Amino acid sequence: MEKRSIIHMLDPMPNNSPFDINMAMDAGFDVLMPYSNVKLDSVYGLTQDAIFSRGPAGVKRTGIFIGGRDLGLAIDMLNASRQAMVPPFEVSVFTDPSGAFTTAAALVACVEKALKARHGKALKDCNALVFGGTGPVGIATGVIASLAGAKTALVDHLSINTAEEVAKAYNRRFAATLTGACARSDAEKIALLKNADIVFCTAKAGIQVLSASVLKDTTCLKVAGDVNAVPPLGIEGIKRNDLGAPLIHAVNAPHAVGIGALAVGNVKYQLQHAMLKLMLETEQPLYLDFRAAFDKAREIV
Repeated sequence: MEKRSIIHMLDPMPNNSPFDINMAMDAGFDVLMPYSNVKLDSVYGLTQDAIFSRGPAGVKRTGIFIGGRDLGLAIDMLNASRQAMVPPFEVSVFTDPSGAFTTAAALVACVEKALKARHGKALKDCNALVFGGTGPVGIATGVIASLAGAKTALVDHLSINTAEEVAKAYNRRFAATLTGACARSDAEKIALLKNADIVFCTAKAGIQVLSASVLKDTTCLKVAGDVNAVPPLGIEGIKRNDLGAPLIHAVNAPHAVGIGALAVGNVKYQLQHAMLKLMLETEQPLYLDFRAAFDKAREIV
């Protein structure tokens, strides 16, 4: 009799994400075991408890999902879990804190596709700004874009020091080349947009980051992507379902196009589902983070 599939969902936060639990169930796992308030130093022991209790056949029906909100901690937890494996007792591990890795991967992949289709450009040819760049999705977006070759700045809405510190921390961790920037006013946003080919808007829901009056002064912009689906949207003029529609307020960049939140969300949903199913289908253990997510997102778009 085939063993039931189990996914152990480790989260350093007080509660596991209902979104992630629903996604794991829909991907085909039979049993979901959520763990909250998990400390980094507990991951090794939890992993070994999971692998040694099922036998070599059972580990193929076992997975570990790591959530939370801190991207660096999520990667550290994935690495701790990997170090606990003792082949052939080895299971797949997938980390997606706050859905940031799959959301960011979907956003960058959608923008990359529009950039190539509408402008014949690659990410490596472009300057990119990430508004809301010091939050989880913003950081993940910046790291993915930077590693793909874009000259990328994380933009904070209050402090240049915060942006620069975050950029330096994630450059050290992932060998990215991020810089930090700050935009407290429309004038500062206009100045930053002067040389920007790409805008990623990953600010909090319900906050408009780029208004029509700011967009009308941009001349270099080629693609803008927004993950905010709550009114007011992050970039004025982009509709939720836009997937390469003209960016109507960028009147001095007439070929600029927009990617809306639901278009990104559709890819994100498919992506997280696909990554979870991979854990059930693989013959060899997988260790999945934003890099694997971006590779799969490129396939999906």
